[in-house]
Amino acid sequence: MSDATISTATASLPEAERDLPQGVRELLARSNRLGSDPTVTNYGGGNTSAKVTVEHPASGQPVELLYVKGSGGDLGTLRAGGLAVLERDRLLALDNVYRGVEHEDEMVALFSFCAHGAGGAAPSIDTPMHGLVDHAHVDHLHPDSVIALACAADGPRLVEEIWGGAVAWVPWQRPGWELGKAMRDLSAREGVIGAVLGGHGLTTWGTTSDEVEQRSLRIIREAAAYLDSHSRAEPFGTLVPSRAPLDETARRARAAELFPHLRAVAARDSRQVGHFTDTDVVLDFLTREKTHDLVHLGTSCPDHFLRTKVRPLLLDTAPDAPLEEVVARLSQLEEEYRAEYLAYYDRNKVADSPAMRGAAPAIVLVPGVGMFSFGADKQTARVAGEFYVNAINVMRGAEGVSTYAPVDEAEKFAVEYWILEELKLRRRPKPRAHAGRVALVTGGASGIGLATVRALAAEGANVVVADLDPAKVAAVAKELGGPDKVVGVTMDVTDEKGVAAAVAEAVLAFGGLDLVVNNAGITRAGSLGDTTFEDWDLQYQVMPRGSFAVAKTVEPVLRAQGLGGDIINICSKNAVFAGPNNVAYSSAKAAQAHMVRLLAAELGDIGVRVNGINPDGIVKGSGIFAGGWGASRAKTYGVAEEDLGRYYAQRTVLKEEVLPEHVALAVVALTNGTLPVTTGLIIPVDSGVPQAFTR
Repeated sequence: MSDATISTATASLPEAERDLPQGVRELLARSNRLGSDPTVTNYGGGNTSAKVTVEHPASGQPVELLYVKGSGGDLGTLRAGGLAVLERDRLLALDNVYRGVEHEDEMVALFSFCAHGAGGAAPSIDTPMHGLVDHAHVDHLHPDSVIALACAADGPRLVEEIWGGAVAWVPWQRPGWELGKAMRDLSAREGVIGAVLGGHGLTTWGTTSDEVEQRSLRIIREAAAYLDSHSRAEPFGTLVPSRAPLDETARRARAAELFPHLRAVAARDSRQVGHFTDTDVVLDFLTREKTHDLVHLGTSCPDHFLRTKVRPLLLDTAPDAPLEEVVARLSQLEEEYRAEYLAYYDRNKVADSPAMRGAAPAIVLVPGVGMFSFGADKQTARVAGEFYVNAINVMRGAEGVSTYAPVDEAEKFAVEYWILEELKLRRRPKPRAHAGRVALVTGGASGIGLATVRALAAEGANVVVADLDPAKVAAVAKELGGPDKVVGVTMDVTDEKGVAAAVAEAVLAFGGLDLVVNNAGITRAGSLGDTTFEDWDLQYQVMPRGSFAVAKTVEPVLRAQGLGGDIINICSKNAVFAGPNNVAYSSAKAAQAHMVRLLAAELGDIGVRVNGINPDGIVKGSGIFAGGWGASRAKTYGVAEEDLGRYYAQRTVLKEEVLPEHVALAVVALTNGTLPVTTGLIIPVDSGVPQAFTR
């Protein structure tokens, strides 16, 4: 790499990283390049390292440091804080206390004794693969093209045929000290630039960062070229016409219809969020004659089956079969899947195996429709789907030139229930109150709705922002983290077909719905004489009828999931307080409030709580007040419009102005699990208006 290239790469680094040793700066730049290319490695997969010599701050003597991607990081977004930093002489000295392969797991706990200074990421199990190799730079990657060879029945022959000894073959071995020693020995051989790890991936080494990167990319390209030129025409077998994909419109409609039922299966042991994939790669795989057999062989390498479970659940009904038939068959397949998984656990567990984490599938495949992947949050669900696409690519490559042969069941179990993986799971922070829940907020782009969207997202919920203006909902979604956190949908609550389309879009985004906030509102103030029939009808269409339309559309989703849920109607103090010149709005809000009680009585059988909130006097940030309601109310009460918020506050018991955030906090309190047996309640959020006290 030229000095100019290094200078450019350094300039693009955050200021805090520009004083790092040159080799580390090159490592970060290389890692980001490799990690951003899905043909090179998958999200969170692989690791890279660099060795540099610096002056030890405590002794003033030279010390060789190993900088290596830490546990749980992602190469594409790796920064200095995600690197573990170890003193290499101490790491190498651990070989003196190594007690053999039966005890290699205990070595991981010793890595922390090799740390250089405070801070830094936790070293991963792959650390020996980097630290024991004498070359300055090492890459360990999970490219589909190489894993296809690593999971081929005659992988050793294929590797020899392609590289003739320049790339070694290492039979399947769990990551750890033994694999690190194997890499040390291979990397010392003249002419060997890397190794294909059976059932796992690729490791390369080099003297410089540029050299190891070019070696990694060369091996990946050559593996892909070999597969392309030598593969049989139809690696997955012939097409099965009865599994042909539905057209896109029908496919997405069927996916939205199925998703809540599939989520019920995936969430049987713990709450899950979903992701839908209907790419050509997925749809083609599901249309082939070998699909069933390959699915039941399971995924290919540790990174894959840790994300996707040992195998997916394959739904075998026709793509356009009646929903009742599909749901009945799904129930049978779920029962079989859970029994099979329990048997797998019982066959392979040993005395110190962690408890079974659940027997639900993480991936559900539906021929003609697509792939449904699940996880504790949206990103995890999306990444699980990406990993199964990697697995499809691997199976295609292996079947094209050989026979797909993943690691055996016992080894899969040993990795899935590895105590080191269990400890990694235990280190995860406790989920926030709304983690794994999906919320829909109508009128979500401003005022109370926007504050509620922000509050629920901050509590870990995935949120669907529904409002009239597509640009505004898109802006809110972008502000709060984009499609892994929040999505926007266009919804006019007066249009029941539009409501149905928006709810289907919400379900496709996250797999279902758990929490609905009916907040969309409008007002046309006026006395009885001034209020037109159009004014009356519009306010009833938006508020009571709009809330009815949303609740009616969402109810089948909530029922299919079997996860309970919450519906919150944002009503008003005016629902119980008779103010002047407000007959249409106030009576519409009264209807919306009584709907709370009626729905609470009806939906309790499926565990859905229905509650309401009566706000009052919210001027700041309010779309309704900004749209003319504020001026009308100020005129009614004889105050300047800019003083209206203070006027409302002074007529309350607490003398505090009510803000949209106060209502949002009430929504959170009603739905975060602290009031699990409360339903049919309407909470005033009005700073205390005695005339509006409900009891």
